Amino acid sequence: MKIIHVDMDQFFAAVEQRDNPELKGKPIAVGHDAERGVVSTASYEARRFGVHSAQSIQLAKRLCPQLIIVEPHYQRYKEVSMQLHEIFHDYTDLIEPISLDEAFLDVTQNKRGIELGVDIAREIKQRIRETTGLTASAGVSYCKFLAKIASDWRKPDGLTVIHPDRALDFIAQLKVEKIWGVGQKTAEKMHRMGIFTGMDLRNTSLARLTQDFGKMGQVFYDFARGIDTRPVISEWERKSVSCEQTFETDISENAAVTIHLYQTVMELVRRIEKNDFEGRTLTLKVKFLDFKQITRSMTVDHVLCTKDDILPLAKQLMQGVEFHSHPIRLLGLGVSNPGSHPLSGGLASRQGEKWIELELPFAPWPDE
Repeated sequence: MKIIHVDMDQFFAAVEQRDNPELKGKPIAVGHDAERGVVSTASYEARRFGVHSAQSIQLAKRLCPQLIIVEPHYQRYKEVSMQLHEIFHDYTDLIEPISLDEAFLDVTQNKRGIELGVDIAREIKQRIRETTGLTASAGVSYCKFLAKIASDWRKPDGLTVIHPDRALDFIAQLKVEKIWGVGQKTAEKMHRMGIFTGMDLRNTSLARLTQDFGKMGQVFYDFARGIDTRPVISEWERKSVSCEQTFETDISENAAVTIHLYQTVMELVRRIEKNDFEGRTLTLKVKFLDFKQITRSMTVDHVLCTKDDILPLAKQLMQGVEFHSHPIRLLGLGVSNPGSHPLSGGLASRQGEKWIELELPFAPWPDE
């Protein structure tokens, strides 16, 4: 297998600097400059001050007083993303998009008949620069796990190859934080177990990993040995549609919650129509003033696609949320479960009088 992972460098910020020469070389953050705005992407000049994505705009400005906040131009980013995919398709049709600015490419059998994956990656990087004026980093290996790590190894404008013969030694010296699926909390748990590197992970038994991390234990066990059989999937079925909104001011009054819940339902309906999606599970996401978060879900025996379908269920889910003494800072709704079968007895959440908690990739609102 020859897998390439292409990842654009500081993508949103790079597009803004390209389109506005006055921003070149300056610390910028792409995001909405509001009390609860969040950094979407930071330029490398801003990152030197500790500014990074998913950080609050207010904190970013404290870290970097000269920071320039730039409103995002999503349509422009989408246009550049389309240019990238036109280039990718010149080499292979086995392309798995991860986001607007990154994708996996399976070039084992490629259209150009190029033998080495590194040569294809080098050519793609050059064409991206010539076509868009932007730089990309690329990783090349025999599996997605290592290609992804490799693309981040020498950013920006990097190109790293991890050969099968070098894979185990490479993984052995990796910090566990670099391994796919290991977030902050998982890393902290691994550290308490004495696992700090890929070698430490490799020396941990499968029984111990599955005991502590469930199904992910097998994944970590395999990754530590350079095993990743996931194919590059060029076509995928959408699993959910969602939206969420962070409020400028926390809400705790019935009227405010009702209005914002209605607006969120209408935005969700718009997205469902846009994506021609059919799902039967509705999930409510609520984040409170203290950043504690809950999700509540229920599954019905019919497709959820209209306001009349979704609003009553959303209100019912909200009834179980105490917000008068715990003001709400974020509200989200999502529909999932496209392949579910009709349920007997109506609402699945009524079985045993339990709420179902789900993890959905909620999309910020607005996103265009």
